[in-house]
Amino acid sequence: MSEILFFSENIDFILKNKAILKKWLVNSISNEGKKHENINIIFCNDNYLLEINKKYLNKNTLTDVITFDYSEQEKVISGDIYISYKRIVDNATKYKQTVNNELHRIIIHGILHLIGYNDNTENQKEIMTQKEDYYLSLLSQIRFT
Repeated sequence: MSEILFFSENIDFILKNKAILKKWLVNSISNEGKKHENINIIFCNDNYLLEINKKYLNKNTLTDVITFDYSEQEKVISGDIYISYKRIVDNATKYKQTVNNELHRIIIHGILHLIGYNDNTENQKEIMTQKEDYYLSLLSQIRFT
């Protein structure tokens, strides 16, 4: 059975509106012409994500999200998305967003990575930001319909 699951690791954080978020993510994935298998979204603290960044990516920097793609088929996505909740809170302040808005942006950012989008170049970053904005606009439609 394919699922999108949410976890917390080394922090006290409980995600609200999981059913709405799952519906939004499934719709977003489908809109990109993909299906999903198991996707785990794990909220953690900075140190936890920093250790993952060091161990698996050889980077000694804080980050807001790291995605591990376990997809085995071209049209089916699967993976783990690790998100630092502290980075979300700090970025919300930095970018003058609500914490929820920034949280949703980073969740869809991780999903877009699983779908196959990258953000290594300025052009790729621009495309990802446009996709994030688009899917964030769809989330508000799901909430209020």
